[in-house]
Amino acid sequence: MMERYIENEGASIWTEAQGTARKGTVLLASGGPGCCDYLRPVSEMLEDAYRVIRFEQRGCGRSTADGHYDLQTILRDMEAVREAYGLEKWIVSGHSWGADLSLIYALEYPERAAAVVFMAGIGLQRNHEWREIFFENQEALGEELPPMEYPFNSQVNEQGNQSFREYVQGAKLYSDLAAMKCPVLFLCGGQDIRPQWPAEQLHNLMPNSTFCLLPEAVHVLWLHHTQEVRKALRGFLKI
Repeated sequence: MMERYIENEGASIWTEAQGTARKGTVLLASGGPGCCDYLRPVSEMLEDAYRVIRFEQRGCGRSTADGHYDLQTILRDMEAVREAYGLEKWIVSGHSWGADLSLIYALEYPERAAAVVFMAGIGLQRNHEWREIFFENQEALGEELPPMEYPFNSQVNEQGNQSFREYVQGAKLYSDLAAMKCPVLFLCGGQDIRPQWPAEQLHNLMPNSTFCLLPEAVHVLWLHHTQEVRKALRGFLKI
């Protein structure tokens, strides 16, 4: 285990690297926006073949809280992490908001992304009906969240979501997605209170992608279906 802080644009970004780099390096991005790292269980599924770097976005957990939490700043922080670890390419992956963030990173830095793992993301869209369904399900069913050591940052959430909404209105977004060359795994849970259709839409748009639905899994896929998630990830990453 190696804990390391990466300096970028006046902030210290917390990272932790574990595992062997026999097959390469994987970045894991947590959800929110505004959550600390909670992806240690996912990292453990891959560490026999990959070095796995987990990081906390600016303003989250142990990383500097400085009020600069827009999407482009987060992407530059991710690039600073890659450069600090001396990587030419890596596999970018994430859960929930981190999944969307990873896909956007691959769009913005295509020469740096060897592959993308998109776990239970909301998709690159702004849809009011999607939000209505989510909040209805949340109120009716509730939701089990992963354990987190640090509090949620609502300011990170507000700025991150606002800049995300602006980003997904880009005129070339879907043509750029359709032209993406790196392989992408869309991994979703059938019992997620969030609709899966946005991820399926992206899959059908992107020729070099795979869609995997775990019918009984919830949003935090690995909480009750560890072996199924492990099998899907390791199959995609050819371990």
